[in-house]
Amino acid sequence: MRENIVVFGLSSNVELTAEICEHLDLKPGKIDVKHFADGEILIEPLESVRGKHVYIVQSTSTPVSETYMEVLIAIDACKRASAKEITVVMPYFGYARQDRKARARQPISAKLMANLLETAGADRVVTIDLHAPQIQGFFDIPTDDLTAVAMIGQYYRKKGFDQDIVVVSPDHGGATRARKLADTIPNSSIAIIDKRRTKPNVAEAMNLIGEVDGKIAIVIDDMVDTAGSLMGGINMLYEKGAKEVYCACTHGILSGPAVERIANSDIKELLITNTISLSEEAKSVSKIKQISVAYMLAKCIEAIQDHTPVSTLFDLFND
Repeated sequence: MRENIVVFGLSSNVELTAEICEHLDLKPGKIDVKHFADGEILIEPLESVRGKHVYIVQSTSTPVSETYMEVLIAIDACKRASAKEITVVMPYFGYARQDRKARARQPISAKLMANLLETAGADRVVTIDLHAPQIQGFFDIPTDDLTAVAMIGQYYRKKGFDQDIVVVSPDHGGATRARKLADTIPNSSIAIIDKRRTKPNVAEAMNLIGEVDGKIAIVIDDMVDTAGSLMGGINMLYEKGAKEVYCACTHGILSGPAVERIANSDIKELLITNTISLSEEAKSVSKIKQISVAYMLAKCIEAIQDHTPVSTLFDLFND
């Protein structure tokens, strides 16, 4: 079965691709990614994909539009080289925050990205913790939206906290995610921060629903971008009596002043996964810890190849 698959890593996830292939006992596929002086992109697989199942690994992180174009061109190259099936493994799905018309005349760019991937020739998409789960419905091809919540829960269980724990959602939309994490941590409750978003990347914490006094708070979100709204929520938790505040997210976008804000904040630790590669600045901050999704993605690829359920993957992190 292994000789029938090729796993290509494009520019944003080279290290993650290598780790996935290590778990699969495969060598990463050879592919050439070129950027011309004017920004035009040329992608050429350097080995045969004829009749094979191709997996293209790429998070559409900074620069978002450029990394999307790499994916689309790679799909086209593999399709024209007679690949049997093409699966896009997109751990971080960019443009996911534009999943609806929040105001008049706004685009629904997440749907546009889904259309582009399908039109280019993708047969399946694998993502991790979509910003809005309903984005799966934007696709007319099979879509597996994995979650890192089980991994995050395993990480905190191993810490062996001896105080009461409260899992905090930074907004109403993340309440389901907070509940799922709380279900993996014994004797934990949940709380929700009521915040108002005034414009992109700006949010103001207003109220707290739930009790955090004297407890260890774990704030869980799908992504941290500039970390502005996260800082406001952390300050509120301490004001409400939280003993310690930990934060966890799947996608560490960490744009602009995010790393500096985290380094200078009162949080004990920010836990992120490697769906997005850490900058050298972020790696130097001791408060930022990273866990890998490579094993989960490798097992997902195995499940797709063996036609077995993907849902059983999360049982791997129950210890």
